[in-house]
Amino acid sequence: MQEFFHTLGVSEQLFDYLIMPLLIFFARVCDVSINTLRIMFMMNGKRNIAPVLGFFEALIWLLAIGQIFQNIDNPMSYVAYAGGFGMGTYVGMYFEEKLALGRVLVRVITPQPLPELIEYMKERDFRFTNVGGEGRFGKVNLLFTVMKRDSLTEFIAKVKSVDEKAFYTIESVKRVSEDDLNVMDDKPRFNLSFFSKARA
Repeated sequence: MQEFFHTLGVSEQLFDYLIMPLLIFFARVCDVSINTLRIMFMMNGKRNIAPVLGFFEALIWLLAIGQIFQNIDNPMSYVAYAGGFGMGTYVGMYFEEKLALGRVLVRVITPQPLPELIEYMKERDFRFTNVGGEGRFGKVNLLFTVMKRDSLTEFIAKVKSVDEKAFYTIESVKRVSEDDLNVMDDKPRFNLSFFSKARA
């Protein structure tokens, strides 16, 4: 690679202290970003995509680490490697958020039932369970639902508009009723017994 840049008139100093560190940096950004996406696809049961991403992740990593060993006396290589790892983590998280794949389990806990929220969920055909419970300060209302991640932002905004002090938790879900539905499916093909619609 160094010989190729030399043919383009690039000096050895410029290559060692600028071009090579940049190449290592961008290679590390790519492989760490791919690693983040690979883990996301694994968590969502995408068995066909995850191995392909793993292949390119390992290939890019080997290319990056190989260049470091060839330039082991160059401290800029180490800085570029570490910097690429940090930036790759950020980039991977950004793409993971934008893709919004899979489903999440949302729990909403409020002091009183929220009929407006329940009607909102019925209109959008959300499957949910609404039950009463006991909290530290008395009776509470618990609402459980599983939804696509791309619907989460709108749903949380609705929860806050109905009760700005509502307590909620969000967890990733790998599968919903494993024998029937993969979380990556777009169309529901069955009726959930647990997340049945509460009667008004």
